[in-house]
Parts: sequence; C-alpha cells; structure tokens
Amino acid sequence: MSVRIRMKKLGRKHRPFYRVCAIDIRAPRDGRILEELGTYDPMVPETDARAILKADRIRHWLSVGAQPSDKVRVLIKKYGPEGTHLEQQRLALARLAQGRRRPVPQPASPPAEAAAEAPSPAESTPPAQEA
Repeated sequence: MSVRIRMKKLGRKHRPFYRVCAIDIRAPRDGRILEELGTYDPMVPETDARAILKADRIRHWLSVGAQPSDKVRVLIKKYGPEGTHLEQQRLALARLAQGRRRPVPQPASPPAEAAAEAPSPAESTPPAQEA
C-alpha cells in the first residue's frame, strides 16, 4: 500500500479548513484516513500561524515512504520537523494568543483609598441630644 500525505477538506462554503493526513493513495480526497498529521487554516490572518503540524509523526511517515502532495511538501518545508519558518510561526502564534486575551475590566466603584479619605455619613452628623 502506498501512502500519500495530503490535505482533507473540511469547513463550509467560503470558509475552508484542511487537515493534513496520511491517506492511502487510492482513497478519495475526503475519504478514510490512516492518521491525522496536522491542520491548515487559510483564513487565519497571520500567515505563519496557518499550518500546525505534528513534526514527529510527519518524520515517521516520510521515513516509511509516504509521498507528500505538492502543497503539503511546501508546508513541511516551512513548518515541518526542520522547517525554515519555525521561529516566525512561534511568534505569529504568540501574537494571535495575545490578541485573543481580553483586558481586565476596571471596577465601576471608586478605589478603596478614595473611600477611606472621605468621612462616613455617620461621623459628619452631630450626635442627637437627649431630652
């Protein structure tokens, strides 16, 4: 059985998403896979964060004779085990993670120091006189 490393298309209309898979060469594009080796999301704004690959599994499949498709060959060259863009990918993923974090909301009430300086309402009223 000959194996090819290629992409399996998922997602919906106008929103593609791909899984990089090891597939029998005779299987259809979206057919049964042998193993999932990573993902490729062309809709991610950071170019270097689009492909996430499992380097050890790709190394294994290439060592046993699997042939990558043309597009997957480019992805492996850039983001694979000895990729040329691994540092750029790490930085791009960090930028995306930073963008997803929400800022800490500020409290609506005044800070505790301002409340301590102002006299409380009980202290400002004179004591009631007894009759």
